[in-house]
Amino acid sequence: MKKIVALMTALTGLIFCANAQNISKMKTQHHNNNAMMLKELNLSSAQKEQMKANQESYKKQLQELNKKEDITVKEARDRKEALHKEQKEKMMNLLTADQKKKLVQIKKDREARHETEAAKRLDKMKTNLNLSDEQVNKINAATQTTHTQLRTIKENDQLSRIQKKEQLLALKEQNKNSLKTILTPEQFNKFEEMKKNKMDKRNRI
Repeated sequence: MKKIVALMTALTGLIFCANAQNISKMKTQHHNNNAMMLKELNLSSAQKEQMKANQESYKKQLQELNKKEDITVKEARDRKEALHKEQKEKMMNLLTADQKKKLVQIKKDREARHETEAAKRLDKMKTNLNLSDEQVNKINAATQTTHTQLRTIKENDQLSRIQKKEQLLALKEQNKNSLKTILTPEQFNKFEEMKKNKMDKRNRI
């Protein structure tokens, strides 16, 4: 099952983390989420075997590509991106029509849960930072806009993984600047301190 879990990477978005330790933790969570997704899709034995074969072929091609010393970094990156897209297409082609519909529903359900969790975080933020109702409304509107932009970037297959990363980083900075205009300097400093404390707590786990 662990080998199959890695195959679902192409079906999920990019995740940003502040440091290598957090990246490792997020990858573990990401793999756990993929395992749950696979279980919900009810893959047949034949599908699992074919996915496993596709993944082994994909890994072999990446290994061969990494050995090449006669190509530029950009060429290597472009070829990896092409392999990544090819692998995603193979994976999707293995799914039945019902499984594809189920996958869409799973993603919608996850988005709904994320929105519920975001609402809880905003409510907690309102209490901790003593936000006004106007500030809460502005933050909520900014969050909805950011979420829409985030989804647009992630679902744009015309962008390479590097381009997506660059645009997501820019969106992250844009969101931070937007928050600065909504919060008072004191509130923003307290917000940054809360994030730092949360990060430190995670690193100690």
